[in-house]
Parts: sequence; structure tokens; C-alpha cells
Amino acid sequence: MELQKNDVIELTVTDISTDGNGVGRHEGMAVFVPGTAAGDRLKVKIVKTCKNYSYGIAAQALSPSPDRVEPGCPVFRQCGGCSLRHISYGAELRIKQNWVYENLRRIGGVREAQWEPILPSPKQSGYRNKAQYPVAEGEDGELRIGFYAKRSHRIIDGGACDLQPPVFGEIVDTIRQICQYHHIPAYDEVSRRGLLRHIYLRSSAHAEEIMVCFVLQNPRLPHAQEFVAALTERFPQIKSIVINVNSQPTNVILGRQCRTLWGSDTIHDTLCGMRFSISPLSFYQVNREGAQALYETARDFASLTGEETLLDLYCGAGTIGLSMASQVKSLIGVEIVPEAIDDAKRNADLNGIKNARFLCADAAKAAKALLDEGLTPDVVVLDPPRKGCDPATIEAVASMGPDRVVMVSCNSATAARDCALFAQKGYRVTRVRPVDMFPRTTHVECVILLTKVGEEEPPSR
Repeated sequence: MELQKNDVIELTVTDISTDGNGVGRHEGMAVFVPGTAAGDRLKVKIVKTCKNYSYGIAAQALSPSPDRVEPGCPVFRQCGGCSLRHISYGAELRIKQNWVYENLRRIGGVREAQWEPILPSPKQSGYRNKAQYPVAEGEDGELRIGFYAKRSHRIIDGGACDLQPPVFGEIVDTIRQICQYHHIPAYDEVSRRGLLRHIYLRSSAHAEEIMVCFVLQNPRLPHAQEFVAALTERFPQIKSIVINVNSQPTNVILGRQCRTLWGSDTIHDTLCGMRFSISPLSFYQVNREGAQALYETARDFASLTGEETLLDLYCGAGTIGLSMASQVKSLIGVEIVPEAIDDAKRNADLNGIKNARFLCADAAKAAKALLDEGLTPDVVVLDPPRKGCDPATIEAVASMGPDRVVMVSCNSATAARDCALFAQKGYRVTRVRPVDMFPRTTHVECVILLTKVGEEEPPSR
């Protein structure tokens, strides 16, 4: 019988989809139910039907999954930040590992590889060193600062979050009090009036150094010195207070213009034994301890001896390549964002690294140009954005003929697609390891080793 809206059915949830919804089957049709866990047996009310699947909401719990735990967050059901707080961390790791493996098998056609178990995050709470709080005026006229509700721009009020250091919430509360006392207006997305768009916080390990960034519609922050005095007196770990100007009608949080209001232009952190300078616009992994595990895995997969030329494409601020610089003959990093290249060069100098050079260019064009000048890297590291590699980049990398390609990916589906393209160029996946960098969310990283197929071994098909 075909499901209809408002039907109530019994359903056993058998899996979790990559967007965090539980999924079960009713007479062969997939039914997605948010906020459920594999093993839940429920009565489900159907709220939407499509040709091959339906959506429902849990109407009654018949028997709970053994994976269920208390979420431990009062706004978990409303906030769009976490999707997996209602299941145990062990279950979360199993689910994420399966997502990566299945994407590589189904999309990438990977059959024979060394499938290595997922690396858990060393911390499951308080691990984020960056937070971006949208600001808006509520219907009651009060300032709302918090996080977006799921699939909306409605703000769930409150600065405290279990994924971030407790001090972040205290800083937000202090800023809120000053804003409300002086009636500093929030930016309105519809009218494009108002001033304060976001509060953006960054910290080093253990929040020993903190940067506070006010994202404004225009460059002037009223009562700026009162903000500086209150924040630095209450939070001595604040080392930098910055104004970022974003006057564009966009969902992008940061504009390109920054001005230091007080203190240093940057804060510093240590990662993999190196010191890094972090500006408001720097790319830097939000989970420092998880990033160390990720980079150590990438370095292990690269199998470096000290004699290699390493090409790091999509290098960002250079963190992955620089973490391997002491184990290679030479390092070349490529990134299209000028500010990131400036950060990479600064970080190389900060750590006394002399065997690295960084190029600001499109990855595919840079790889082709380097090939034209006769560069033949032994190892290539790829850390592309979520959309994956451009096919031209894959073509250029394969043309260079490196022995090994180490892919670090935040999206195993696009990584699997790219691995299938590499297979057509004579590279096969030999090792895979998921790494959990974002506990309680649906995001998971993975490291993939692709090895050049020898003449005695035909390319994978």
C-alpha cells in the first residue's frame, strides 16, 4: 500500500543517513526520521511522501536503540550544529566509518585496499577553537546571539555550546550586555540596516590566547574602548580584538577588510610541534588535537624518507605540508587564496623552514606549470574543498607521475569520485583511514593513499 501524508506506521530504524536522519524501510520504501537511532522501534507519522522515499516524525517510541544516550544539550533539537548527540560516541564512530567505506566502494569502485579503523577525536566536547555567532534583533527587541536553527536563519539564543570552550560563552555574554546597554543595533538581512552581523572568536590550545572579532556592516564600532576595557579586564587571555567589515548582502560571514582595534593582529598556536600564526582570515583546523591525528596519518601514508620532493596542493596556510617539511628534501605549496599564501610563508619563517616555497595559483594551472618547468614530485598531498578536486587537477597530477598521492578529504563522496578518476590515470587506492574531527556532527575526514600502478600491474578499472 502506498504511503500517504499523515499515515502512522510502525518502523524499525536500521541505519543513519549522512545528514543524520534515521532510516528504515516500510514495504520496501525508505522512510527517513530525524532524531532517531539505528535499532529504534517506533510509531512514525508520515509528513512528506516522494516517489521512492518518505519523511516522518517519531510519534511514539516502542523500544529504544541500545545506542541511545541523553543529548546533554538543552537546545539540541532546535540548533543546527549537532546531529548525533542522541547516540553514543562509539555508535557515531561506527556510522562515520561506514559512510567513508561505503562511499569509496560504491562511488569510487574501491575493492581491495587496507581499510583502517576510524581514529576518534581525542576530545568530544570543548574541541572547537573557532566559533561564529550570528546576531539579530528578536521580536521583543532584545539582541539574539547564538546559533542558527536547522535549515533556517532563525537564531537559537545563547553563547554556551558544549563543542566550544566555556569561556566563549562568557565572552559572548559580556559583549551582549554592552551592546544592549548602548543599544547597538544588530544587522538585519532583509532591510540591510543595522551594524553588528557576527561575533567571531578564535583561540589557541587550552584557550591560552583568544581573538575577538566583531563583524560589522561598516567600519565604526560605537563605544569601542568600552568593549576593549571590559573584555581585556575580564578575560586576560584575549590578545587580539579585531573589526572585520562585511557590507555585502551575502551569507559569507567575513569580509576582506580587517582592522585591529586592540592588541596583536594575530594569535599563535602549536600544532605537530610547530608554531602557527592565526589571523581572522587564516584557515586553521577547528579541532587542534584532531588535526594532529589527521596530519600524522597523512605523514604516515606519505612514507617519507627525507629525499622526496613534496607537492602540497590546496595547501591553505601550509599546515599539512609544513608538518612534513623536516622529512622531505623540498616542499612546494599551492593555494589560490592570497591571504592563505601569506600565512603559509609567515608560518614557514616562524618555524625556520628553509626548504619550502609557496605559490598563489589555481591548483590545476600550478601543477601544469610546475610540470612544464620539469618538476616531478615524488609525493603529492591533496586537501581539496568539499566539492573535491577539479578534473584538470587530477589530470595534471597524474601527468607528473608521483609515486604516491595522499588525499585528505572532508567529503568522502567527492573523494571517492576523484579516486575513480585517478584509477583511470593509473593510480589505485591502497590505504584508507577515516578520522573524526567533528564529534557529534555528521562531518568526518578521511585520509586516502593512492599508489602509482607499476608496469607489472595494470591500472585499476
